[in-house]
Amino acid sequence: MMSISRSFCSLAAAVTLAVFLSGCQSLGPGGLVTSNAPADISGPAASSIAADMVSRLAEHVGPGTGTIALKQDGSPFGQALESALKGWGYAVVTDQKTDTGTTVVPLAYVVEPFEGQILARLSTSGVELGRAYEVTTTGALPASPLSVMHRG
Repeated sequence: MMSISRSFCSLAAAVTLAVFLSGCQSLGPGGLVTSNAPADISGPAASSIAADMVSRLAEHVGPGTGTIALKQDGSPFGQALESALKGWGYAVVTDQKTDTGTTVVPLAYVVEPFEGQILARLSTSGVELGRAYEVTTTGALPASPLSVMHRG
């Protein structure tokens, strides 16, 4: 029972730290953080995390609705995220140019290693999703519940 309590406290501290550190990120156009992910995250881990996060994003913004303006950093996670978005039927632009009248959803991400886990966050102007992941040899598995913040 003591180790469960310690694990929960450790996870709570990690999530709290991630929330506070997110305030330190620089803001890009549209008031979202500048996308950032480590270049050394493995392809399978990046793909697993991106697939899970995009499926959760679809629950909040609707699958395949609008065009996603992805603020990408060129990392393996950024590339995996773009592929996952397209797999869910979203049109994706990375150069921030779209046709007039197109519904555009700006999307940014932050992926950070923390205490042996990976913390991932997706941000739009309306919702922010966050989750911790445990990296495995074949990818990554969720290690925390999904954190959802709706913006008014």
